[in-house]
Amino acid sequence: MGTGLLICAAPLAAAPVAAGATTPHAVVASAPQQAPKPTLSAKATVKSAKAWQEFRVYGSSTRMAAGTRVTLQQLQKKGWVSLPIHMNTTRSHTYNLRVKLGIKGLNKIRIAGGGAVSNTVQVTIR
Repeated sequence: MGTGLLICAAPLAAAPVAAGATTPHAVVASAPQQAPKPTLSAKATVKSAKAWQEFRVYGSSTRMAAGTRVTLQQLQKKGWVSLPIHMNTTRSHTYNLRVKLGIKGLNKIRIAGGGAVSNTVQVTIR
């Protein structure tokens, strides 16, 4: 009496799975939690100033390391231009920049740094 090996080869039928249906072995991946984005706020001490008159732009940062470099940007014809006015945020996550602008008319400025951009501040230069 010989030992025989019985092999059964049958095609496996794949049934379509309805959307949202789960199987005992299905793994549902949830969306990864994203870290909150850093933010910057900006305010100016004046709404209007003479050309080259000094004023200040100040504000605070959130979800950003103290000592992060922030830079003043001005909206010009082709877009936002970084000006050579910058500083590092303080231990209390604030900044205070001395600013002098010479382009007469309505100037739109903002602060950028640490992956964040502040709100736009408008200052009229006479």
